[in-house]
Amino acid sequence: MNQKSFREVVQKYTNELERSTIPYQFIEETALILQGVSIEHENQLIILIQWDLLESVYEKYEAYSPSEIKKDQFAASFTFYDDNYHIQFRCVFNTTVKTDPYRIKVDVGGTEVWCKSLYAYIYDDRYYFSKTRIEEFLLEKQHDMTSSNEQAWNQNNFQALIQRFGEPEHAADKIKQNPDWRLHPYRKYLGDLSSKRVIHLLGSNGVKGVAMALLGADVTIVDFSKENQKYAKEVAKAADSRLNYILSDALSLPMYNVGEFDIVLMELGVLHYFVDLKSLAVLIRDLLNENGKFILHEFHPISTKLITSSGKKHKVTGNYFDPSIKTLDVAFTKHMPEENKQDLAKVYQRQWTIGEVVTILADAGLFIEVLEEEPNHKVHDMGLPKTYTMVLSRR
Repeated sequence: MNQKSFREVVQKYTNELERSTIPYQFIEETALILQGVSIEHENQLIILIQWDLLESVYEKYEAYSPSEIKKDQFAASFTFYDDNYHIQFRCVFNTTVKTDPYRIKVDVGGTEVWCKSLYAYIYDDRYYFSKTRIEEFLLEKQHDMTSSNEQAWNQNNFQALIQRFGEPEHAADKIKQNPDWRLHPYRKYLGDLSSKRVIHLLGSNGVKGVAMALLGADVTIVDFSKENQKYAKEVAKAADSRLNYILSDALSLPMYNVGEFDIVLMELGVLHYFVDLKSLAVLIRDLLNENGKFILHEFHPISTKLITSSGKKHKVTGNYFDPSIKTLDVAFTKHMPEENKQDLAKVYQRQWTIGEVVTILADAGLFIEVLEEEPNHKVHDMGLPKTYTMVLSRR
């Protein structure tokens, strides 16, 4: 008889555990392989199960002559062989498998399988042996995701910008009337912009960039959308201001001088385009001069990951800790005519918790001066955070 494939063995144990309603997840090397990371030991399966069901699982597999159960004060495990595969079942006492924030589903040949997200291992020093492989995988994933997102943002976006802001001349007139207002609520952290060198990463349509330029800043925008670039340049021309627009994704930024900028700005719906924030954080640190600061204004993950709203009704339908990569409509879809929406390509996003953002930026050598959580100002959204602003400097 031919040996079962790794996928077939995974499917077998998934189906058996789910039929017996036993909470489980594949962990460590097995989990990484299932998520696409290049790791050896494909002849081994490591399965974490609910701790108070260990005895039941042991009895279920007695026909395989399992080893004795090994226990200490924290955990227990047993092993056996199945068709030359080394199977290990583990449990951690007084820990609920289903509530693990890193427990995600992956598709294995049409079967949905629970496993522990690779993000649980890349930030945990106990798994140093896997970090390089995970980083290599995420780098490749970032490249693929950026290519797909770039395609999505270069389709009909110019028309969507006109629908949202009006013709460039009209948008320029509105910005000139009150450039400070366009930078709310983080304007107070920008300070006097006269002669300041500012780089706006993923700076999109240039509306914020033009506002800063009108206030005296030397502004560079980095974005990969040609249609964003076209609109930004036309708005800047109409406003008699100057923008340096670099057509590039942030992590492929052409050569720059370390410490070149006084301010690095990122705002509203940008972090989710990165599958790993470590490289981005290092880039930001290197762009800042000795007295420079990074200003991040983002949507609060409570509003993007956890709560769904319909009018005055709010429901907790999401998982704040979910580290999965999502497939979503490109942001400007809502500004497009209905007949054009179905033809728009999707974007891929990895939504981050505030804890993850703070930890990764601090680890890169950035000092957190401000973390301000901002409320939603609609009456029926009172008490709910909508956005947050962080101000960071080089240590």
